[in-house]
Formats: sequence, C-alpha cells, structure tokens
Amino acid sequence: MIDKKAKIYIAGHRGVVGSSIVRRFKKEGYHNLVLKSRQELDLFNANIVNDFFNKERPEYVILAAAKVGGIKENMTHQADFLYQNLQIQNNVIWASHTHNVKKLLFLGSSCVYPRDCPQPMKEEYFMNGKVEPTNEGYAIAKIAGMKLCEKINEQYQKCFISCMPTNIYGQNDNFKDDSAHVIPSLIRRIHTAKVNNNPEVVIWGSGSSRREFLYVEDLADAIFWLMNHYDKNKFLNIGTGDDISIKELAYKLKKIIGYKGKLVFDKTKPDGMPKKKLDVSKIEKLGWKSKINLEKGLKLTYQYYLSKII
Repeated sequence: MIDKKAKIYIAGHRGVVGSSIVRRFKKEGYHNLVLKSRQELDLFNANIVNDFFNKERPEYVILAAAKVGGIKENMTHQADFLYQNLQIQNNVIWASHTHNVKKLLFLGSSCVYPRDCPQPMKEEYFMNGKVEPTNEGYAIAKIAGMKLCEKINEQYQKCFISCMPTNIYGQNDNFKDDSAHVIPSLIRRIHTAKVNNNPEVVIWGSGSSRREFLYVEDLADAIFWLMNHYDKNKFLNIGTGDDISIKELAYKLKKIIGYKGKLVFDKTKPDGMPKKKLDVSKIEKLGWKSKINLEKGLKLTYQYYLSKII
C-alpha cells in the first residue's frame, strides 16, 4: 500500500475522473495530494511542468488531465485533440521520469481499440487495426501516451503503467451540449425538452451502436486499487463487461427523467464505432470488479445534474 503521507500529484483534478480520484484517496486517508488548476500549472509548457516537478517532487503521479469531448467535438477538432493531449501527457510523463517518480498511472481510453475490433475487446487486440475515424486524433494521442509509459517501463525499469477505462459518466461531468459525452448530453437535452414541453428530442445516429458505461466512482475505486496492487507493464481494461445500445440508453434516460415526448434518431449523422465492450476478465481475476450498475449510476448522475441546475 502507498504510505498515507506520500505526496501524490493528481493531474486533471477538476475533471469528472480527476475529482472522483481525489475524493477516493481522501476517503482512504490520503491528504498529501498535489492539486493544481490550469491557471496554476500550464501543462502545455514543458519548462513550467519541469519547474513544478523540481519544486514539488511528487512520489506518485496519476495522469487524468486530457482534452475530452463527444463525437461532434472529436470530429470537428481532430488536430486540437491530437496536439493538446500529446503536449499534456508528454510533458507530465517525461517530467515524472526525469524527476524519479516512483509510480505513474496514465489513463488511456477504449477508443484506441480498432474500429472493427472483435467483441468483447481483449487487451491483446490493442493496435491490431485502424481506429474509428471520428475520434482518430484523440485515439492516436492516447496510444502514444500508453506506449510512452510502456517503453519507459521497459528501458528504465520504472513503474509507469496504463489502464484502459471504458466510457465514463457521473458526478462532476460536463453537461455542455456541444462538447459533452453521450450520457451527460442526453440528460441535458431530454431534461430541457421536458421543462420546455418540447414534443421531440433529435439524437445523432441510428441508435444502433453499442457502448459500455462505467460510473466514475467505480473508475476511481479501480485506480486506487491499481496504484496499490498493480505494477505490471501491460495495461488493464477497466469496465463493467456489459453494453447497451444508444437507443436503449436514451429510452432509459427518458424514463428516469420523466419525459413524455418522442425520441427521434437522425440516421444522417454518424454512429461512431459500431460496438465497444471491454473484456474485463483480467482485472476481475486479479481482484477488482465494478459495483455500480447502469440503472443506479444514471439515477445518481441525473440527481447530480438537477442539484447543479436548480
């Protein structure tokens, strides 16, 4: 177990994942956490990042900082997603290496698996084909970060590891319509339609694509487990092992929110990757398993959304 007094830098602590990681570690009695906002620490600037590591000397690093967004945002800002994520992760990972961080955990993304990947997606399918074109920029950046950790581990024998979370949702998520992921976007749009008595909500795609979703508190629990119990060079998938179609998801949220109008699926818009379900057998065999099912997670997320808009 990591010593309770150890200095741990959590990059991206204000995001949906980072804030959940902070809550999880504090709950376990870890209070020597280094937390810096974008205004306090510019992760795009290598010199500033190096100065930060020189001053703070963190013993452990969890890299949850990233530019993220939904399918529309990914499609229209491919260069931004590629460049900005490469800058952030290269600066933090390499500074962690040169300043002798004991252990670093980098968060990958299930979008790095090939578009036509066999289901469920096993860790060994990584880089066995072309990624989904609608999020190619983001996926390539994540692949580079995972490979950098792997090669530092191999060349310098340092405990720099990666994990592969599935689609994340929950408390502190981004509910802005243009840049949000599918669950917060649907919650916002369906709730708004309910309040305004709109007769229908139009949803991108046919609704046939299937996705796996993990409540963010489960991810934070997995990260806490990995930091304390896992030191192998090969990354692990993190998810529930269950998936759902976007159409089924939308109707679940319609019921939870209490919307009486129609859901219309715009088939002229892209669906993205046809299926995306992780094989989580490796991490489950090692001792970690998700605890919060989709129904409960969606209700908790909608309750959180209501608490923020009222």
